Amino acid sequence: MSPLEEKYNIAIVYEDNHLIIINKKPSQIAQEDKTGDVPLTTILKAYLKEKYNKAGNVYLGLVHRLDRPTSGLLIFAKTDKAGKRLSELFKNRELSKKYWAVVQKAPPQSDALLQNYLKKNEQKNKSFVVNEKTTGAKKAELKYKYLLSSDRYHLLEIELLSGRHHQIRCQLAHIGCIVKGDVKYGFDRANDDLSIHLHSYSIDFLHPVKKEPMHFLAKPPEDPIWNYFWKSINGNL
Repeated sequence: MSPLEEKYNIAIVYEDNHLIIINKKPSQIAQEDKTGDVPLTTILKAYLKEKYNKAGNVYLGLVHRLDRPTSGLLIFAKTDKAGKRLSELFKNRELSKKYWAVVQKAPPQSDALLQNYLKKNEQKNKSFVVNEKTTGAKKAELKYKYLLSSDRYHLLEIELLSGRHHQIRCQLAHIGCIVKGDVKYGFDRANDDLSIHLHSYSIDFLHPVKKEPMHFLAKPPEDPIWNYFWKSINGNL
């Protein structure tokens, strides 16, 4: 991590003239919300302004989001052109995102496709599985795969096939696999840092301008459970 990254408390995975990818920490918010905390959009603009000694305004486009307690790969566009093309990739599902989720209960099958209809409750900021005929219901699809277990927890790999509010958290809770620390969806206690054990681990896409295949992995936050699973799969990378 460079001194400038340390100054702004950001972990940059990749940067070029068109985009910047970070490994988001669980406490960080992607964009401004009701808490009033400084969002990553503001932090990264300040970082880019200082790094490149820019006199005017800095362009930065947020093309997707991660929930505040979730960690992992988050992409920002540095140009309007890249932003529009990245948004199209997300819209057309031409980008592969995989997550790791630590759950307390093993899933009913080692791998499965989950298909549900979800509806967001705005007041509770929470999604619920509902009947497909419910007004406002949206179809949600994901694939999960069991990877391995520790003495108390189980690691699942999630591939998102749609992008719904709290989709992974809601769909996993629906099959009894509540993400560790996620009290909103039924876990019995919060993590000390108010994170949840859900991490955007891998992303693959075609570069929006260069048209080259891009592949990135992001290490989960430092804690004993994440460290155990990371080292079990990746060694000391």
